[in-house]
Amino acid sequence: MAAVASVSFASIAHSPDRKFPIPPSHRCFASNFSSIKLRSPGGSGKLRCRSLRYGLAIHCMSSAADPPTVAETKLNFLKAYKRPIPSIYNTVLQELIVQQHLMRYKKSYRYDPVFALGFVTVYDQLMEGYPSNEDREAIFKAYVEALNEDPAQYRADAQKVEEWARSQSAATLVDFASREGEVEDILKDISERAGSKGNFSYSRFFAVGLFRLLELSNATEPTILDKLCAALNVNKKSVDRDLDVYRNLLSKLVQAKELLREYVDREKKKLEERAATQNANEAIKKMLGGALV
Repeated sequence: MAAVASVSFASIAHSPDRKFPIPPSHRCFASNFSSIKLRSPGGSGKLRCRSLRYGLAIHCMSSAADPPTVAETKLNFLKAYKRPIPSIYNTVLQELIVQQHLMRYKKSYRYDPVFALGFVTVYDQLMEGYPSNEDREAIFKAYVEALNEDPAQYRADAQKVEEWARSQSAATLVDFASREGEVEDILKDISERAGSKGNFSYSRFFAVGLFRLLELSNATEPTILDKLCAALNVNKKSVDRDLDVYRNLLSKLVQAKELLREYVDREKKKLEERAATQNANEAIKKMLGGALV
């Protein structure tokens, strides 16, 4: 099979000066993404959960005394989904789950629906064109459950935030703090936690979630992202950098999938040509055999 390089999701974690090498022949699919240095998971005591004022059950902060290892999380995924996954998808998924494990078990981590929207967006873009929709959802379920989180909640929250964003304008999107509503309260809580310097764990998935909010609300003015980041107390430079990585990733995925389609088409054509040649040879043998009789 033609070699198809993979995109490394080491970029889901923040250190602008760290890069990984890509062989020249593989630059069609992978690029030198910046990677993110993540603090080692830590903390002590029991898992703590709390419900926000908007009534959404928030997943636990990762303050467990003994969080699972990366190997345990990967093993949980492989146990939950035992079918083979094509390498173009599997390589990225395996790297992605490692990086998300590190996010998930950071002391400051707390699930929120914008993060969920970002992850669902990345996952659906990555798995677009997967041979089976049923398998795609089964992989999603196994992946999220391997991180001890709820795949149904990810999907439900992503859909809820998407529906809300579609009904917003650029002005109302940014002005969430002055209005009441379930999603408005979610954004207010994020803003409060991000502004407290310790109760919010920024990630690239969160940046992609913000991008999706802007996209769905048709907020195309560049200044809207500035205003939204300011309202949420999120560093705009980090968001810009991470969105550049996300756009680059999508571009590389499109190229890789195109290479894979071309390879499959070539192999299919070869099989058809072989079958046609074999059929022709058999027909000739039959004709010659009849003539001899």
